[in-house]
Amino acid sequence: MAEIVRMPRLSDTMTEGTVAKWHKKVGDAISEGDLLAEIETDKATMEFESFQEGVLLHIGVQEASTAPVDCILAILGEEGEDVSAVIEADAAPVIEEKVEEPKEVKQEKSVKVDPVETPKVSSPVEESSLSVVSKSTPNARVKASPLAKRLAKEKGVDISLIPGSGEGGRVVKRDIDNYQYGVVRTGLTEERYSEEPVSQMRKTIARRLSESKFTAPHFYLSITVDMDNAISSRKAINSKLDHKISFNDIIVKASAMSLREHPTVNSSWRDDVIRRNEHVNVGVAVAVEEGLLVPVVRYTDTKTLSEISKEVKAFAQGAKDKKLQPADWEGSTFTISNLGMFGIDEFTAIINTPDACILAVGGIQQVPVVKEGQIVPGNVMKLTLSCDHRVVDGASGAAFLQSLKAYIENPITMFV
Repeated sequence: MAEIVRMPRLSDTMTEGTVAKWHKKVGDAISEGDLLAEIETDKATMEFESFQEGVLLHIGVQEASTAPVDCILAILGEEGEDVSAVIEADAAPVIEEKVEEPKEVKQEKSVKVDPVETPKVSSPVEESSLSVVSKSTPNARVKASPLAKRLAKEKGVDISLIPGSGEGGRVVKRDIDNYQYGVVRTGLTEERYSEEPVSQMRKTIARRLSESKFTAPHFYLSITVDMDNAISSRKAINSKLDHKISFNDIIVKASAMSLREHPTVNSSWRDDVIRRNEHVNVGVAVAVEEGLLVPVVRYTDTKTLSEISKEVKAFAQGAKDKKLQPADWEGSTFTISNLGMFGIDEFTAIINTPDACILAVGGIQQVPVVKEGQIVPGNVMKLTLSCDHRVVDGASGAAFLQSLKAYIENPITMFV
């Protein structure tokens, strides 16, 4: 008897999936555990194995097509079995058809002008940015706007020498402005754009961050941290380790220690209740080609710097290879987003709900600082905490940042 294989829900936020690749074709015999297809979710591309046996009689979602969770992905049964009645009874339509390649769209047409010799001029012109202007056919009527004609007359320019970029080759103001000494600047003179389909990951990012920004009342707290001791401590630690730790690893560990002291920040809004988490699971934002993933370092406060470093590096590689599993990005109690390695001095981040807070980490800057009444060279870093005001008040957030600052400025205290 024919059995329906449905589009699986492979993550808690997944509402639809895209078939990236089929590993079986209609007519193939399928055994339990066989790899059927690769399915792109909102966060990763995952392998989907069959839980049923039989002959693959029907494929309900073609490669590169998107369909909702629980629709017909495939139908298995006995060879030669008619499945039309099963399909009609289920009637689960595919949301999107196969995505077509984006097409470049042009809004205006440029005008081809017959080339002739260019008038010689005394003014030097950079050949790399300018090109010779073509001359129109003698006695031809020049199409130009009244403003363009007036500007050409004021500048003493023969308007017939200027190719028009307006509709139907009409000379307009920008053509006169771009004209210099018998040449015209090269560049795009027609409007163009391309479009690409929105990926499942980008759709989820858009939905979840919009919900967070417009639902959770954000407020922001910033603090400056002296990084001199952290720099020297990291150098000393890495001189003894084969596996090098990063400044981000130090921040993750320091955050976990601070969260243990300030459970209000390690909380989440649950509509009818506020959940105070006793465990500490720090999510670390990882940029990938299509967006952002937040794999979770579990029980972070119990792990060493070396363990945190290895785990974060493994997550980062898994995210880029689309090999992370739902369990890898679920269950955070706090999130860290670090753009310091991209040269960003400071920024604010949108809370990764249901977490109550997210920490935005800027880059280390060398600046003059005052120490013991003297102006000396120093290294500082800006941290900005985004808080959900339904859960965290200003004083609670400030106390957390003070503890975090103390740990980062004196890393040895994390090992006491």
